[in-house]
Amino acid sequence: MHAFRRPRLDDAAALYDLISAYETSVLGAPDMTLQDVEDELVEPDFDRDRDGWVAEEPGGRLLASAWACQVGDSDLVDVDVIVRPGAEELTGPLWEKVLGRAREQAAAHGHDGATVQIGVHRADAGKQALVKERGFEPGTSFHRMRIDFTGPVEAPPAPAGLTLHSGESEQVRREAHRVHQEGFAEHFGFVPLPYEHWYERRQAQSVHDWSQLALARIDGRPAGVVIGNDQFLPDQGCGYVATLAVLPEFRGRGLGRFLLRHAFAADFARGRKGTILHVDSNNTTPALGLYESAGMRRVMAIDVWRRRS
Repeated sequence: MHAFRRPRLDDAAALYDLISAYETSVLGAPDMTLQDVEDELVEPDFDRDRDGWVAEEPGGRLLASAWACQVGDSDLVDVDVIVRPGAEELTGPLWEKVLGRAREQAAAHGHDGATVQIGVHRADAGKQALVKERGFEPGTSFHRMRIDFTGPVEAPPAPAGLTLHSGESEQVRREAHRVHQEGFAEHFGFVPLPYEHWYERRQAQSVHDWSQLALARIDGRPAGVVIGNDQFLPDQGCGYVATLAVLPEFRGRGLGRFLLRHAFAADFARGRKGTILHVDSNNTTPALGLYESAGMRRVMAIDVWRRRS
């Protein structure tokens, strides 16, 4: 019988070793970085004393990790269970813990149950089968898209009446928040967040940089936003588009394509090798087609599974 304890900030390196072992067994190489792990441990919505568990050997090597993180005050709870190859006996007990914690989190906010959500690499057939056995059903799939720069990338010409504004000012950030919330309102799994929470989550990320936010105004009115960060810079030398949103009334005018190409040009100007983003393959807007037509290609697929608990 293995004992479980709560994760600590000083577990980052050991957690990275565990996650790297798991991802290498599935993908052939680690996908997360140590910086990613450190950021997850200080995520404002994650309570290390209540929402996570680790199991370790006497020598300190971690064998497994699990967590349940509620999204805002909704009934949606993101979870994961990561087990080092060879320690699969820990899987069952950890699933009991995360599902139980998800129910507690949902009940604490007045919900009669939790919608539990997990993202699983499509390459991990074993974990896909495992979550299906536990009553999860397919929700959607996210594709990681990438473009590599093979030559100079010029900034695109701006549509008539368009101006761009960086995210260093609070006014621009507040307008960007509104565009993000309204632009994603109908997307899978979207949970609205007040500005203060939205701002806090980005501030907590070591990879975030407000200068990589570009708010597009058309004739002075907020219309679209692209938010980049440095998540894929340390290991892949690429920029990352974390958010690209256009308000419904401004769609169909080429604004999404302009913001995407602006992000490419900005990443090239920063000396990056390319740009990466994730897109819901069932997006309510034709985003996947836009990214493919702009020269991006799929390099990874992550399937999202859900169940009620």
